[in-house]
Amino acid sequence: MQDEDVEARDWQSVWPAPAKINLFLHIVGRRADGYHLLQTLFRFLDYGDSLRFSPREDAQIILARPLPGVLPEHDLCARAARLLQRVSGCGRGAHIALEKRIPLGGGLGGGSSDAATTLLALNHLWQLHLPRHQLREMALQLGADVPAFILGCDAFAEGVGERLTPVDLSTACYLLVFPPVQVPTARIFAHPELRRDTPRMPFADWHPGEGHNDLEPVVCALYPDVANSLALLRQHAPNSRMSGSGGTLFAECPSQPAARALAEKLPLPTVIANAHGASLVKAVRCR
Repeated sequence: MQDEDVEARDWQSVWPAPAKINLFLHIVGRRADGYHLLQTLFRFLDYGDSLRFSPREDAQIILARPLPGVLPEHDLCARAARLLQRVSGCGRGAHIALEKRIPLGGGLGGGSSDAATTLLALNHLWQLHLPRHQLREMALQLGADVPAFILGCDAFAEGVGERLTPVDLSTACYLLVFPPVQVPTARIFAHPELRRDTPRMPFADWHPGEGHNDLEPVVCALYPDVANSLALLRQHAPNSRMSGSGGTLFAECPSQPAARALAEKLPLPTVIANAHGASLVKAVRCR
């Protein structure tokens, strides 16, 4: 979401929180503090969550629809709002209403996107005027993916996810496939069989279609539903992959009719989503 798109919104607005897919995800090392060093390519989609915010004068952060199984103090929207209050000294609060579409534990960055949208929205609505680069620095405290959502465009990411290089990709159509599992990210990154030594790829050497997902073999070994669904999907779309730490799968399709035809062959929930390339996340419209 670009700055001019943010500035056009008010307390009555619906704020989009788009999903992402990882076109590839390589683990290239590990820091002394245990954080994994990665390289990945984030693509943002016109499918995602949406949020509404209402002002409060008592500094409380109230979640209108708490997520099942998530304690309020662990909710990323609430954590983002409180972090913004702390950093800015703002004494105002907000009611946050989240409409959840991105599945939990799906590897699509739903929580990270919700947190980033909360930072962007409340920075504007509370009239704090913190610059985008400061919001990105804050966002890293909430999760490695959150700075990419603050940047708001397709990007090549390195480090723990904070070093971002915008990438101009063409518009594309994807079929998202949802195996019936929730995959905890921490479990996958902690697994002893996870490969952590993929050679670094210079950004200039990457081309669409290159790379793989180092987390995919671990997730497939632990979750047979993901492995079986991916094998079935690859019968029809050989270049299909898993996004992030799973278990959502995706296949690039030449058109929406082709995506619909592929979806009809699969006994699983699916969503057709578009990536808008140079038009960035501001092309997302909440439905």
